[in-house]
Amino acid sequence: MKGIIPKSVRHIFGFIDGDDNGGKKFLVRCSYLEIYNENIIDLLSKVVGGDKQKKKGNPMQKEQESLKIKEDPDKGIYVHDLTQVIVKTVPELERLLDAGVKNRKVGETAMNKDSSRSHSIFTVLIETSEVGQTGETIFKQGKLNLVDLAGSERQSKTQATGDRLKEANAINLSLSALGNVISALVDGKSKHIPYRSSKLTRLLQDSLGGNAKTVMVAAISPADYNYDETITTLRYASRAKNIKNKPKVNEDPKDALLK
Repeated sequence: MKGIIPKSVRHIFGFIDGDDNGGKKFLVRCSYLEIYNENIIDLLSKVVGGDKQKKKGNPMQKEQESLKIKEDPDKGIYVHDLTQVIVKTVPELERLLDAGVKNRKVGETAMNKDSSRSHSIFTVLIETSEVGQTGETIFKQGKLNLVDLAGSERQSKTQATGDRLKEANAINLSLSALGNVISALVDGKSKHIPYRSSKLTRLLQDSLGGNAKTVMVAAISPADYNYDETITTLRYASRAKNIKNKPKVNEDPKDALLK
């Protein structure tokens, strides 16, 4: 009954620990964040200890402080001060995942007792080194973003009020921004892709139209009561399917920690 993230992690470490890796050396790191009301929250800072945010003052005041998105010619788009943990085993990584999940924002609505109130991104960053044919060391870097999008919401169905309604508005706005980015990429005529419309689309810029292979899993309801939402989700997924990426290997990255 393991989900997509634990199965992905086991697959990665199965290759690392196997005999088919050609004698490569590996370094694996992970991070976990949520986008809550357009704030980027580090889900692992409390787990690892030495919480960076708490050092800056009142822990209650700083707990919800949004981390900043930065852009670097070598790194690309990244979150400044986001906790990254080096992991060496599957249980170690799963422990971090479970702890991060417990820190996520959930709340009750009329539709769902434990509704996700945020989008989350669990990232596994992998670096490898191997000796080339001429004796030089070749470094490569890749990352796997595992994204859990909160579901779109209708106030008439969720009966959301107060904080729940504010959360729903933020969720719907970021999903709408993601839809606009997908449409612009598929259209092919748009000179401007609105990645900066939300924190979600900014962080997924690499995954959408960048140097990545991307899979979207669309979750729909079998109930006729949710017919309209199901049609909307399927249209959303159908558009996303038309994005064409041409990924290439990230060879010799300047910021490789393994170096």
